[in-house]
Amino acid sequence: MTIADFLTHLRSHADKPLTFILPDGGLIPAHFHITEVGHVTKRFIDCGGTRRTLETCLLQTWVHDDVDHRLIAGKLAAIFDHAGDVLPHHELPVEIEYEDGVVAQFPVESVEIVEGSLAFRCGWKHTDCLARGICLPGECSPTPQSLPQACCTPGSKCC
Repeated sequence: MTIADFLTHLRSHADKPLTFILPDGGLIPAHFHITEVGHVTKRFIDCGGTRRTLETCLLQTWVHDDVDHRLIAGKLAAIFDHAGDVLPHHELPVEIEYEDGVVAQFPVESVEIVEGSLAFRCGWKHTDCLARGICLPGECSPTPQSLPQACCTPGSKCC
């Protein structure tokens, strides 16, 4: 879900409390705080040598002992308004960062009204090989110039 979509839902249901449903069906506790609205840019080179950029809007949640705290949709929309030029545009995908033993990030995938709350469903993030044609056994026929030394599985046709 992009920032634009996310904000549309927040503003359309400004008086609703927020719920974030994790991919395993669990919930971020209702008394969470949003402590950061951030623009995250990841610049990297994949194992095939291609330079890539990944940008997201990351909302950091924090759960403390203030169990009476409840964030409503309109308040989160107002927090976004304060973000100003931190967010370069509203087509960035939104992700939730949550700590429960480990810090994890979850893409926001959909929204629905659940028991009077505006409930955002989160999905899983996955790793992947972005250079399968070079790195995976049986799927490549690279030239010596196209082989990065660190990407291949030992014993594969690529190495």
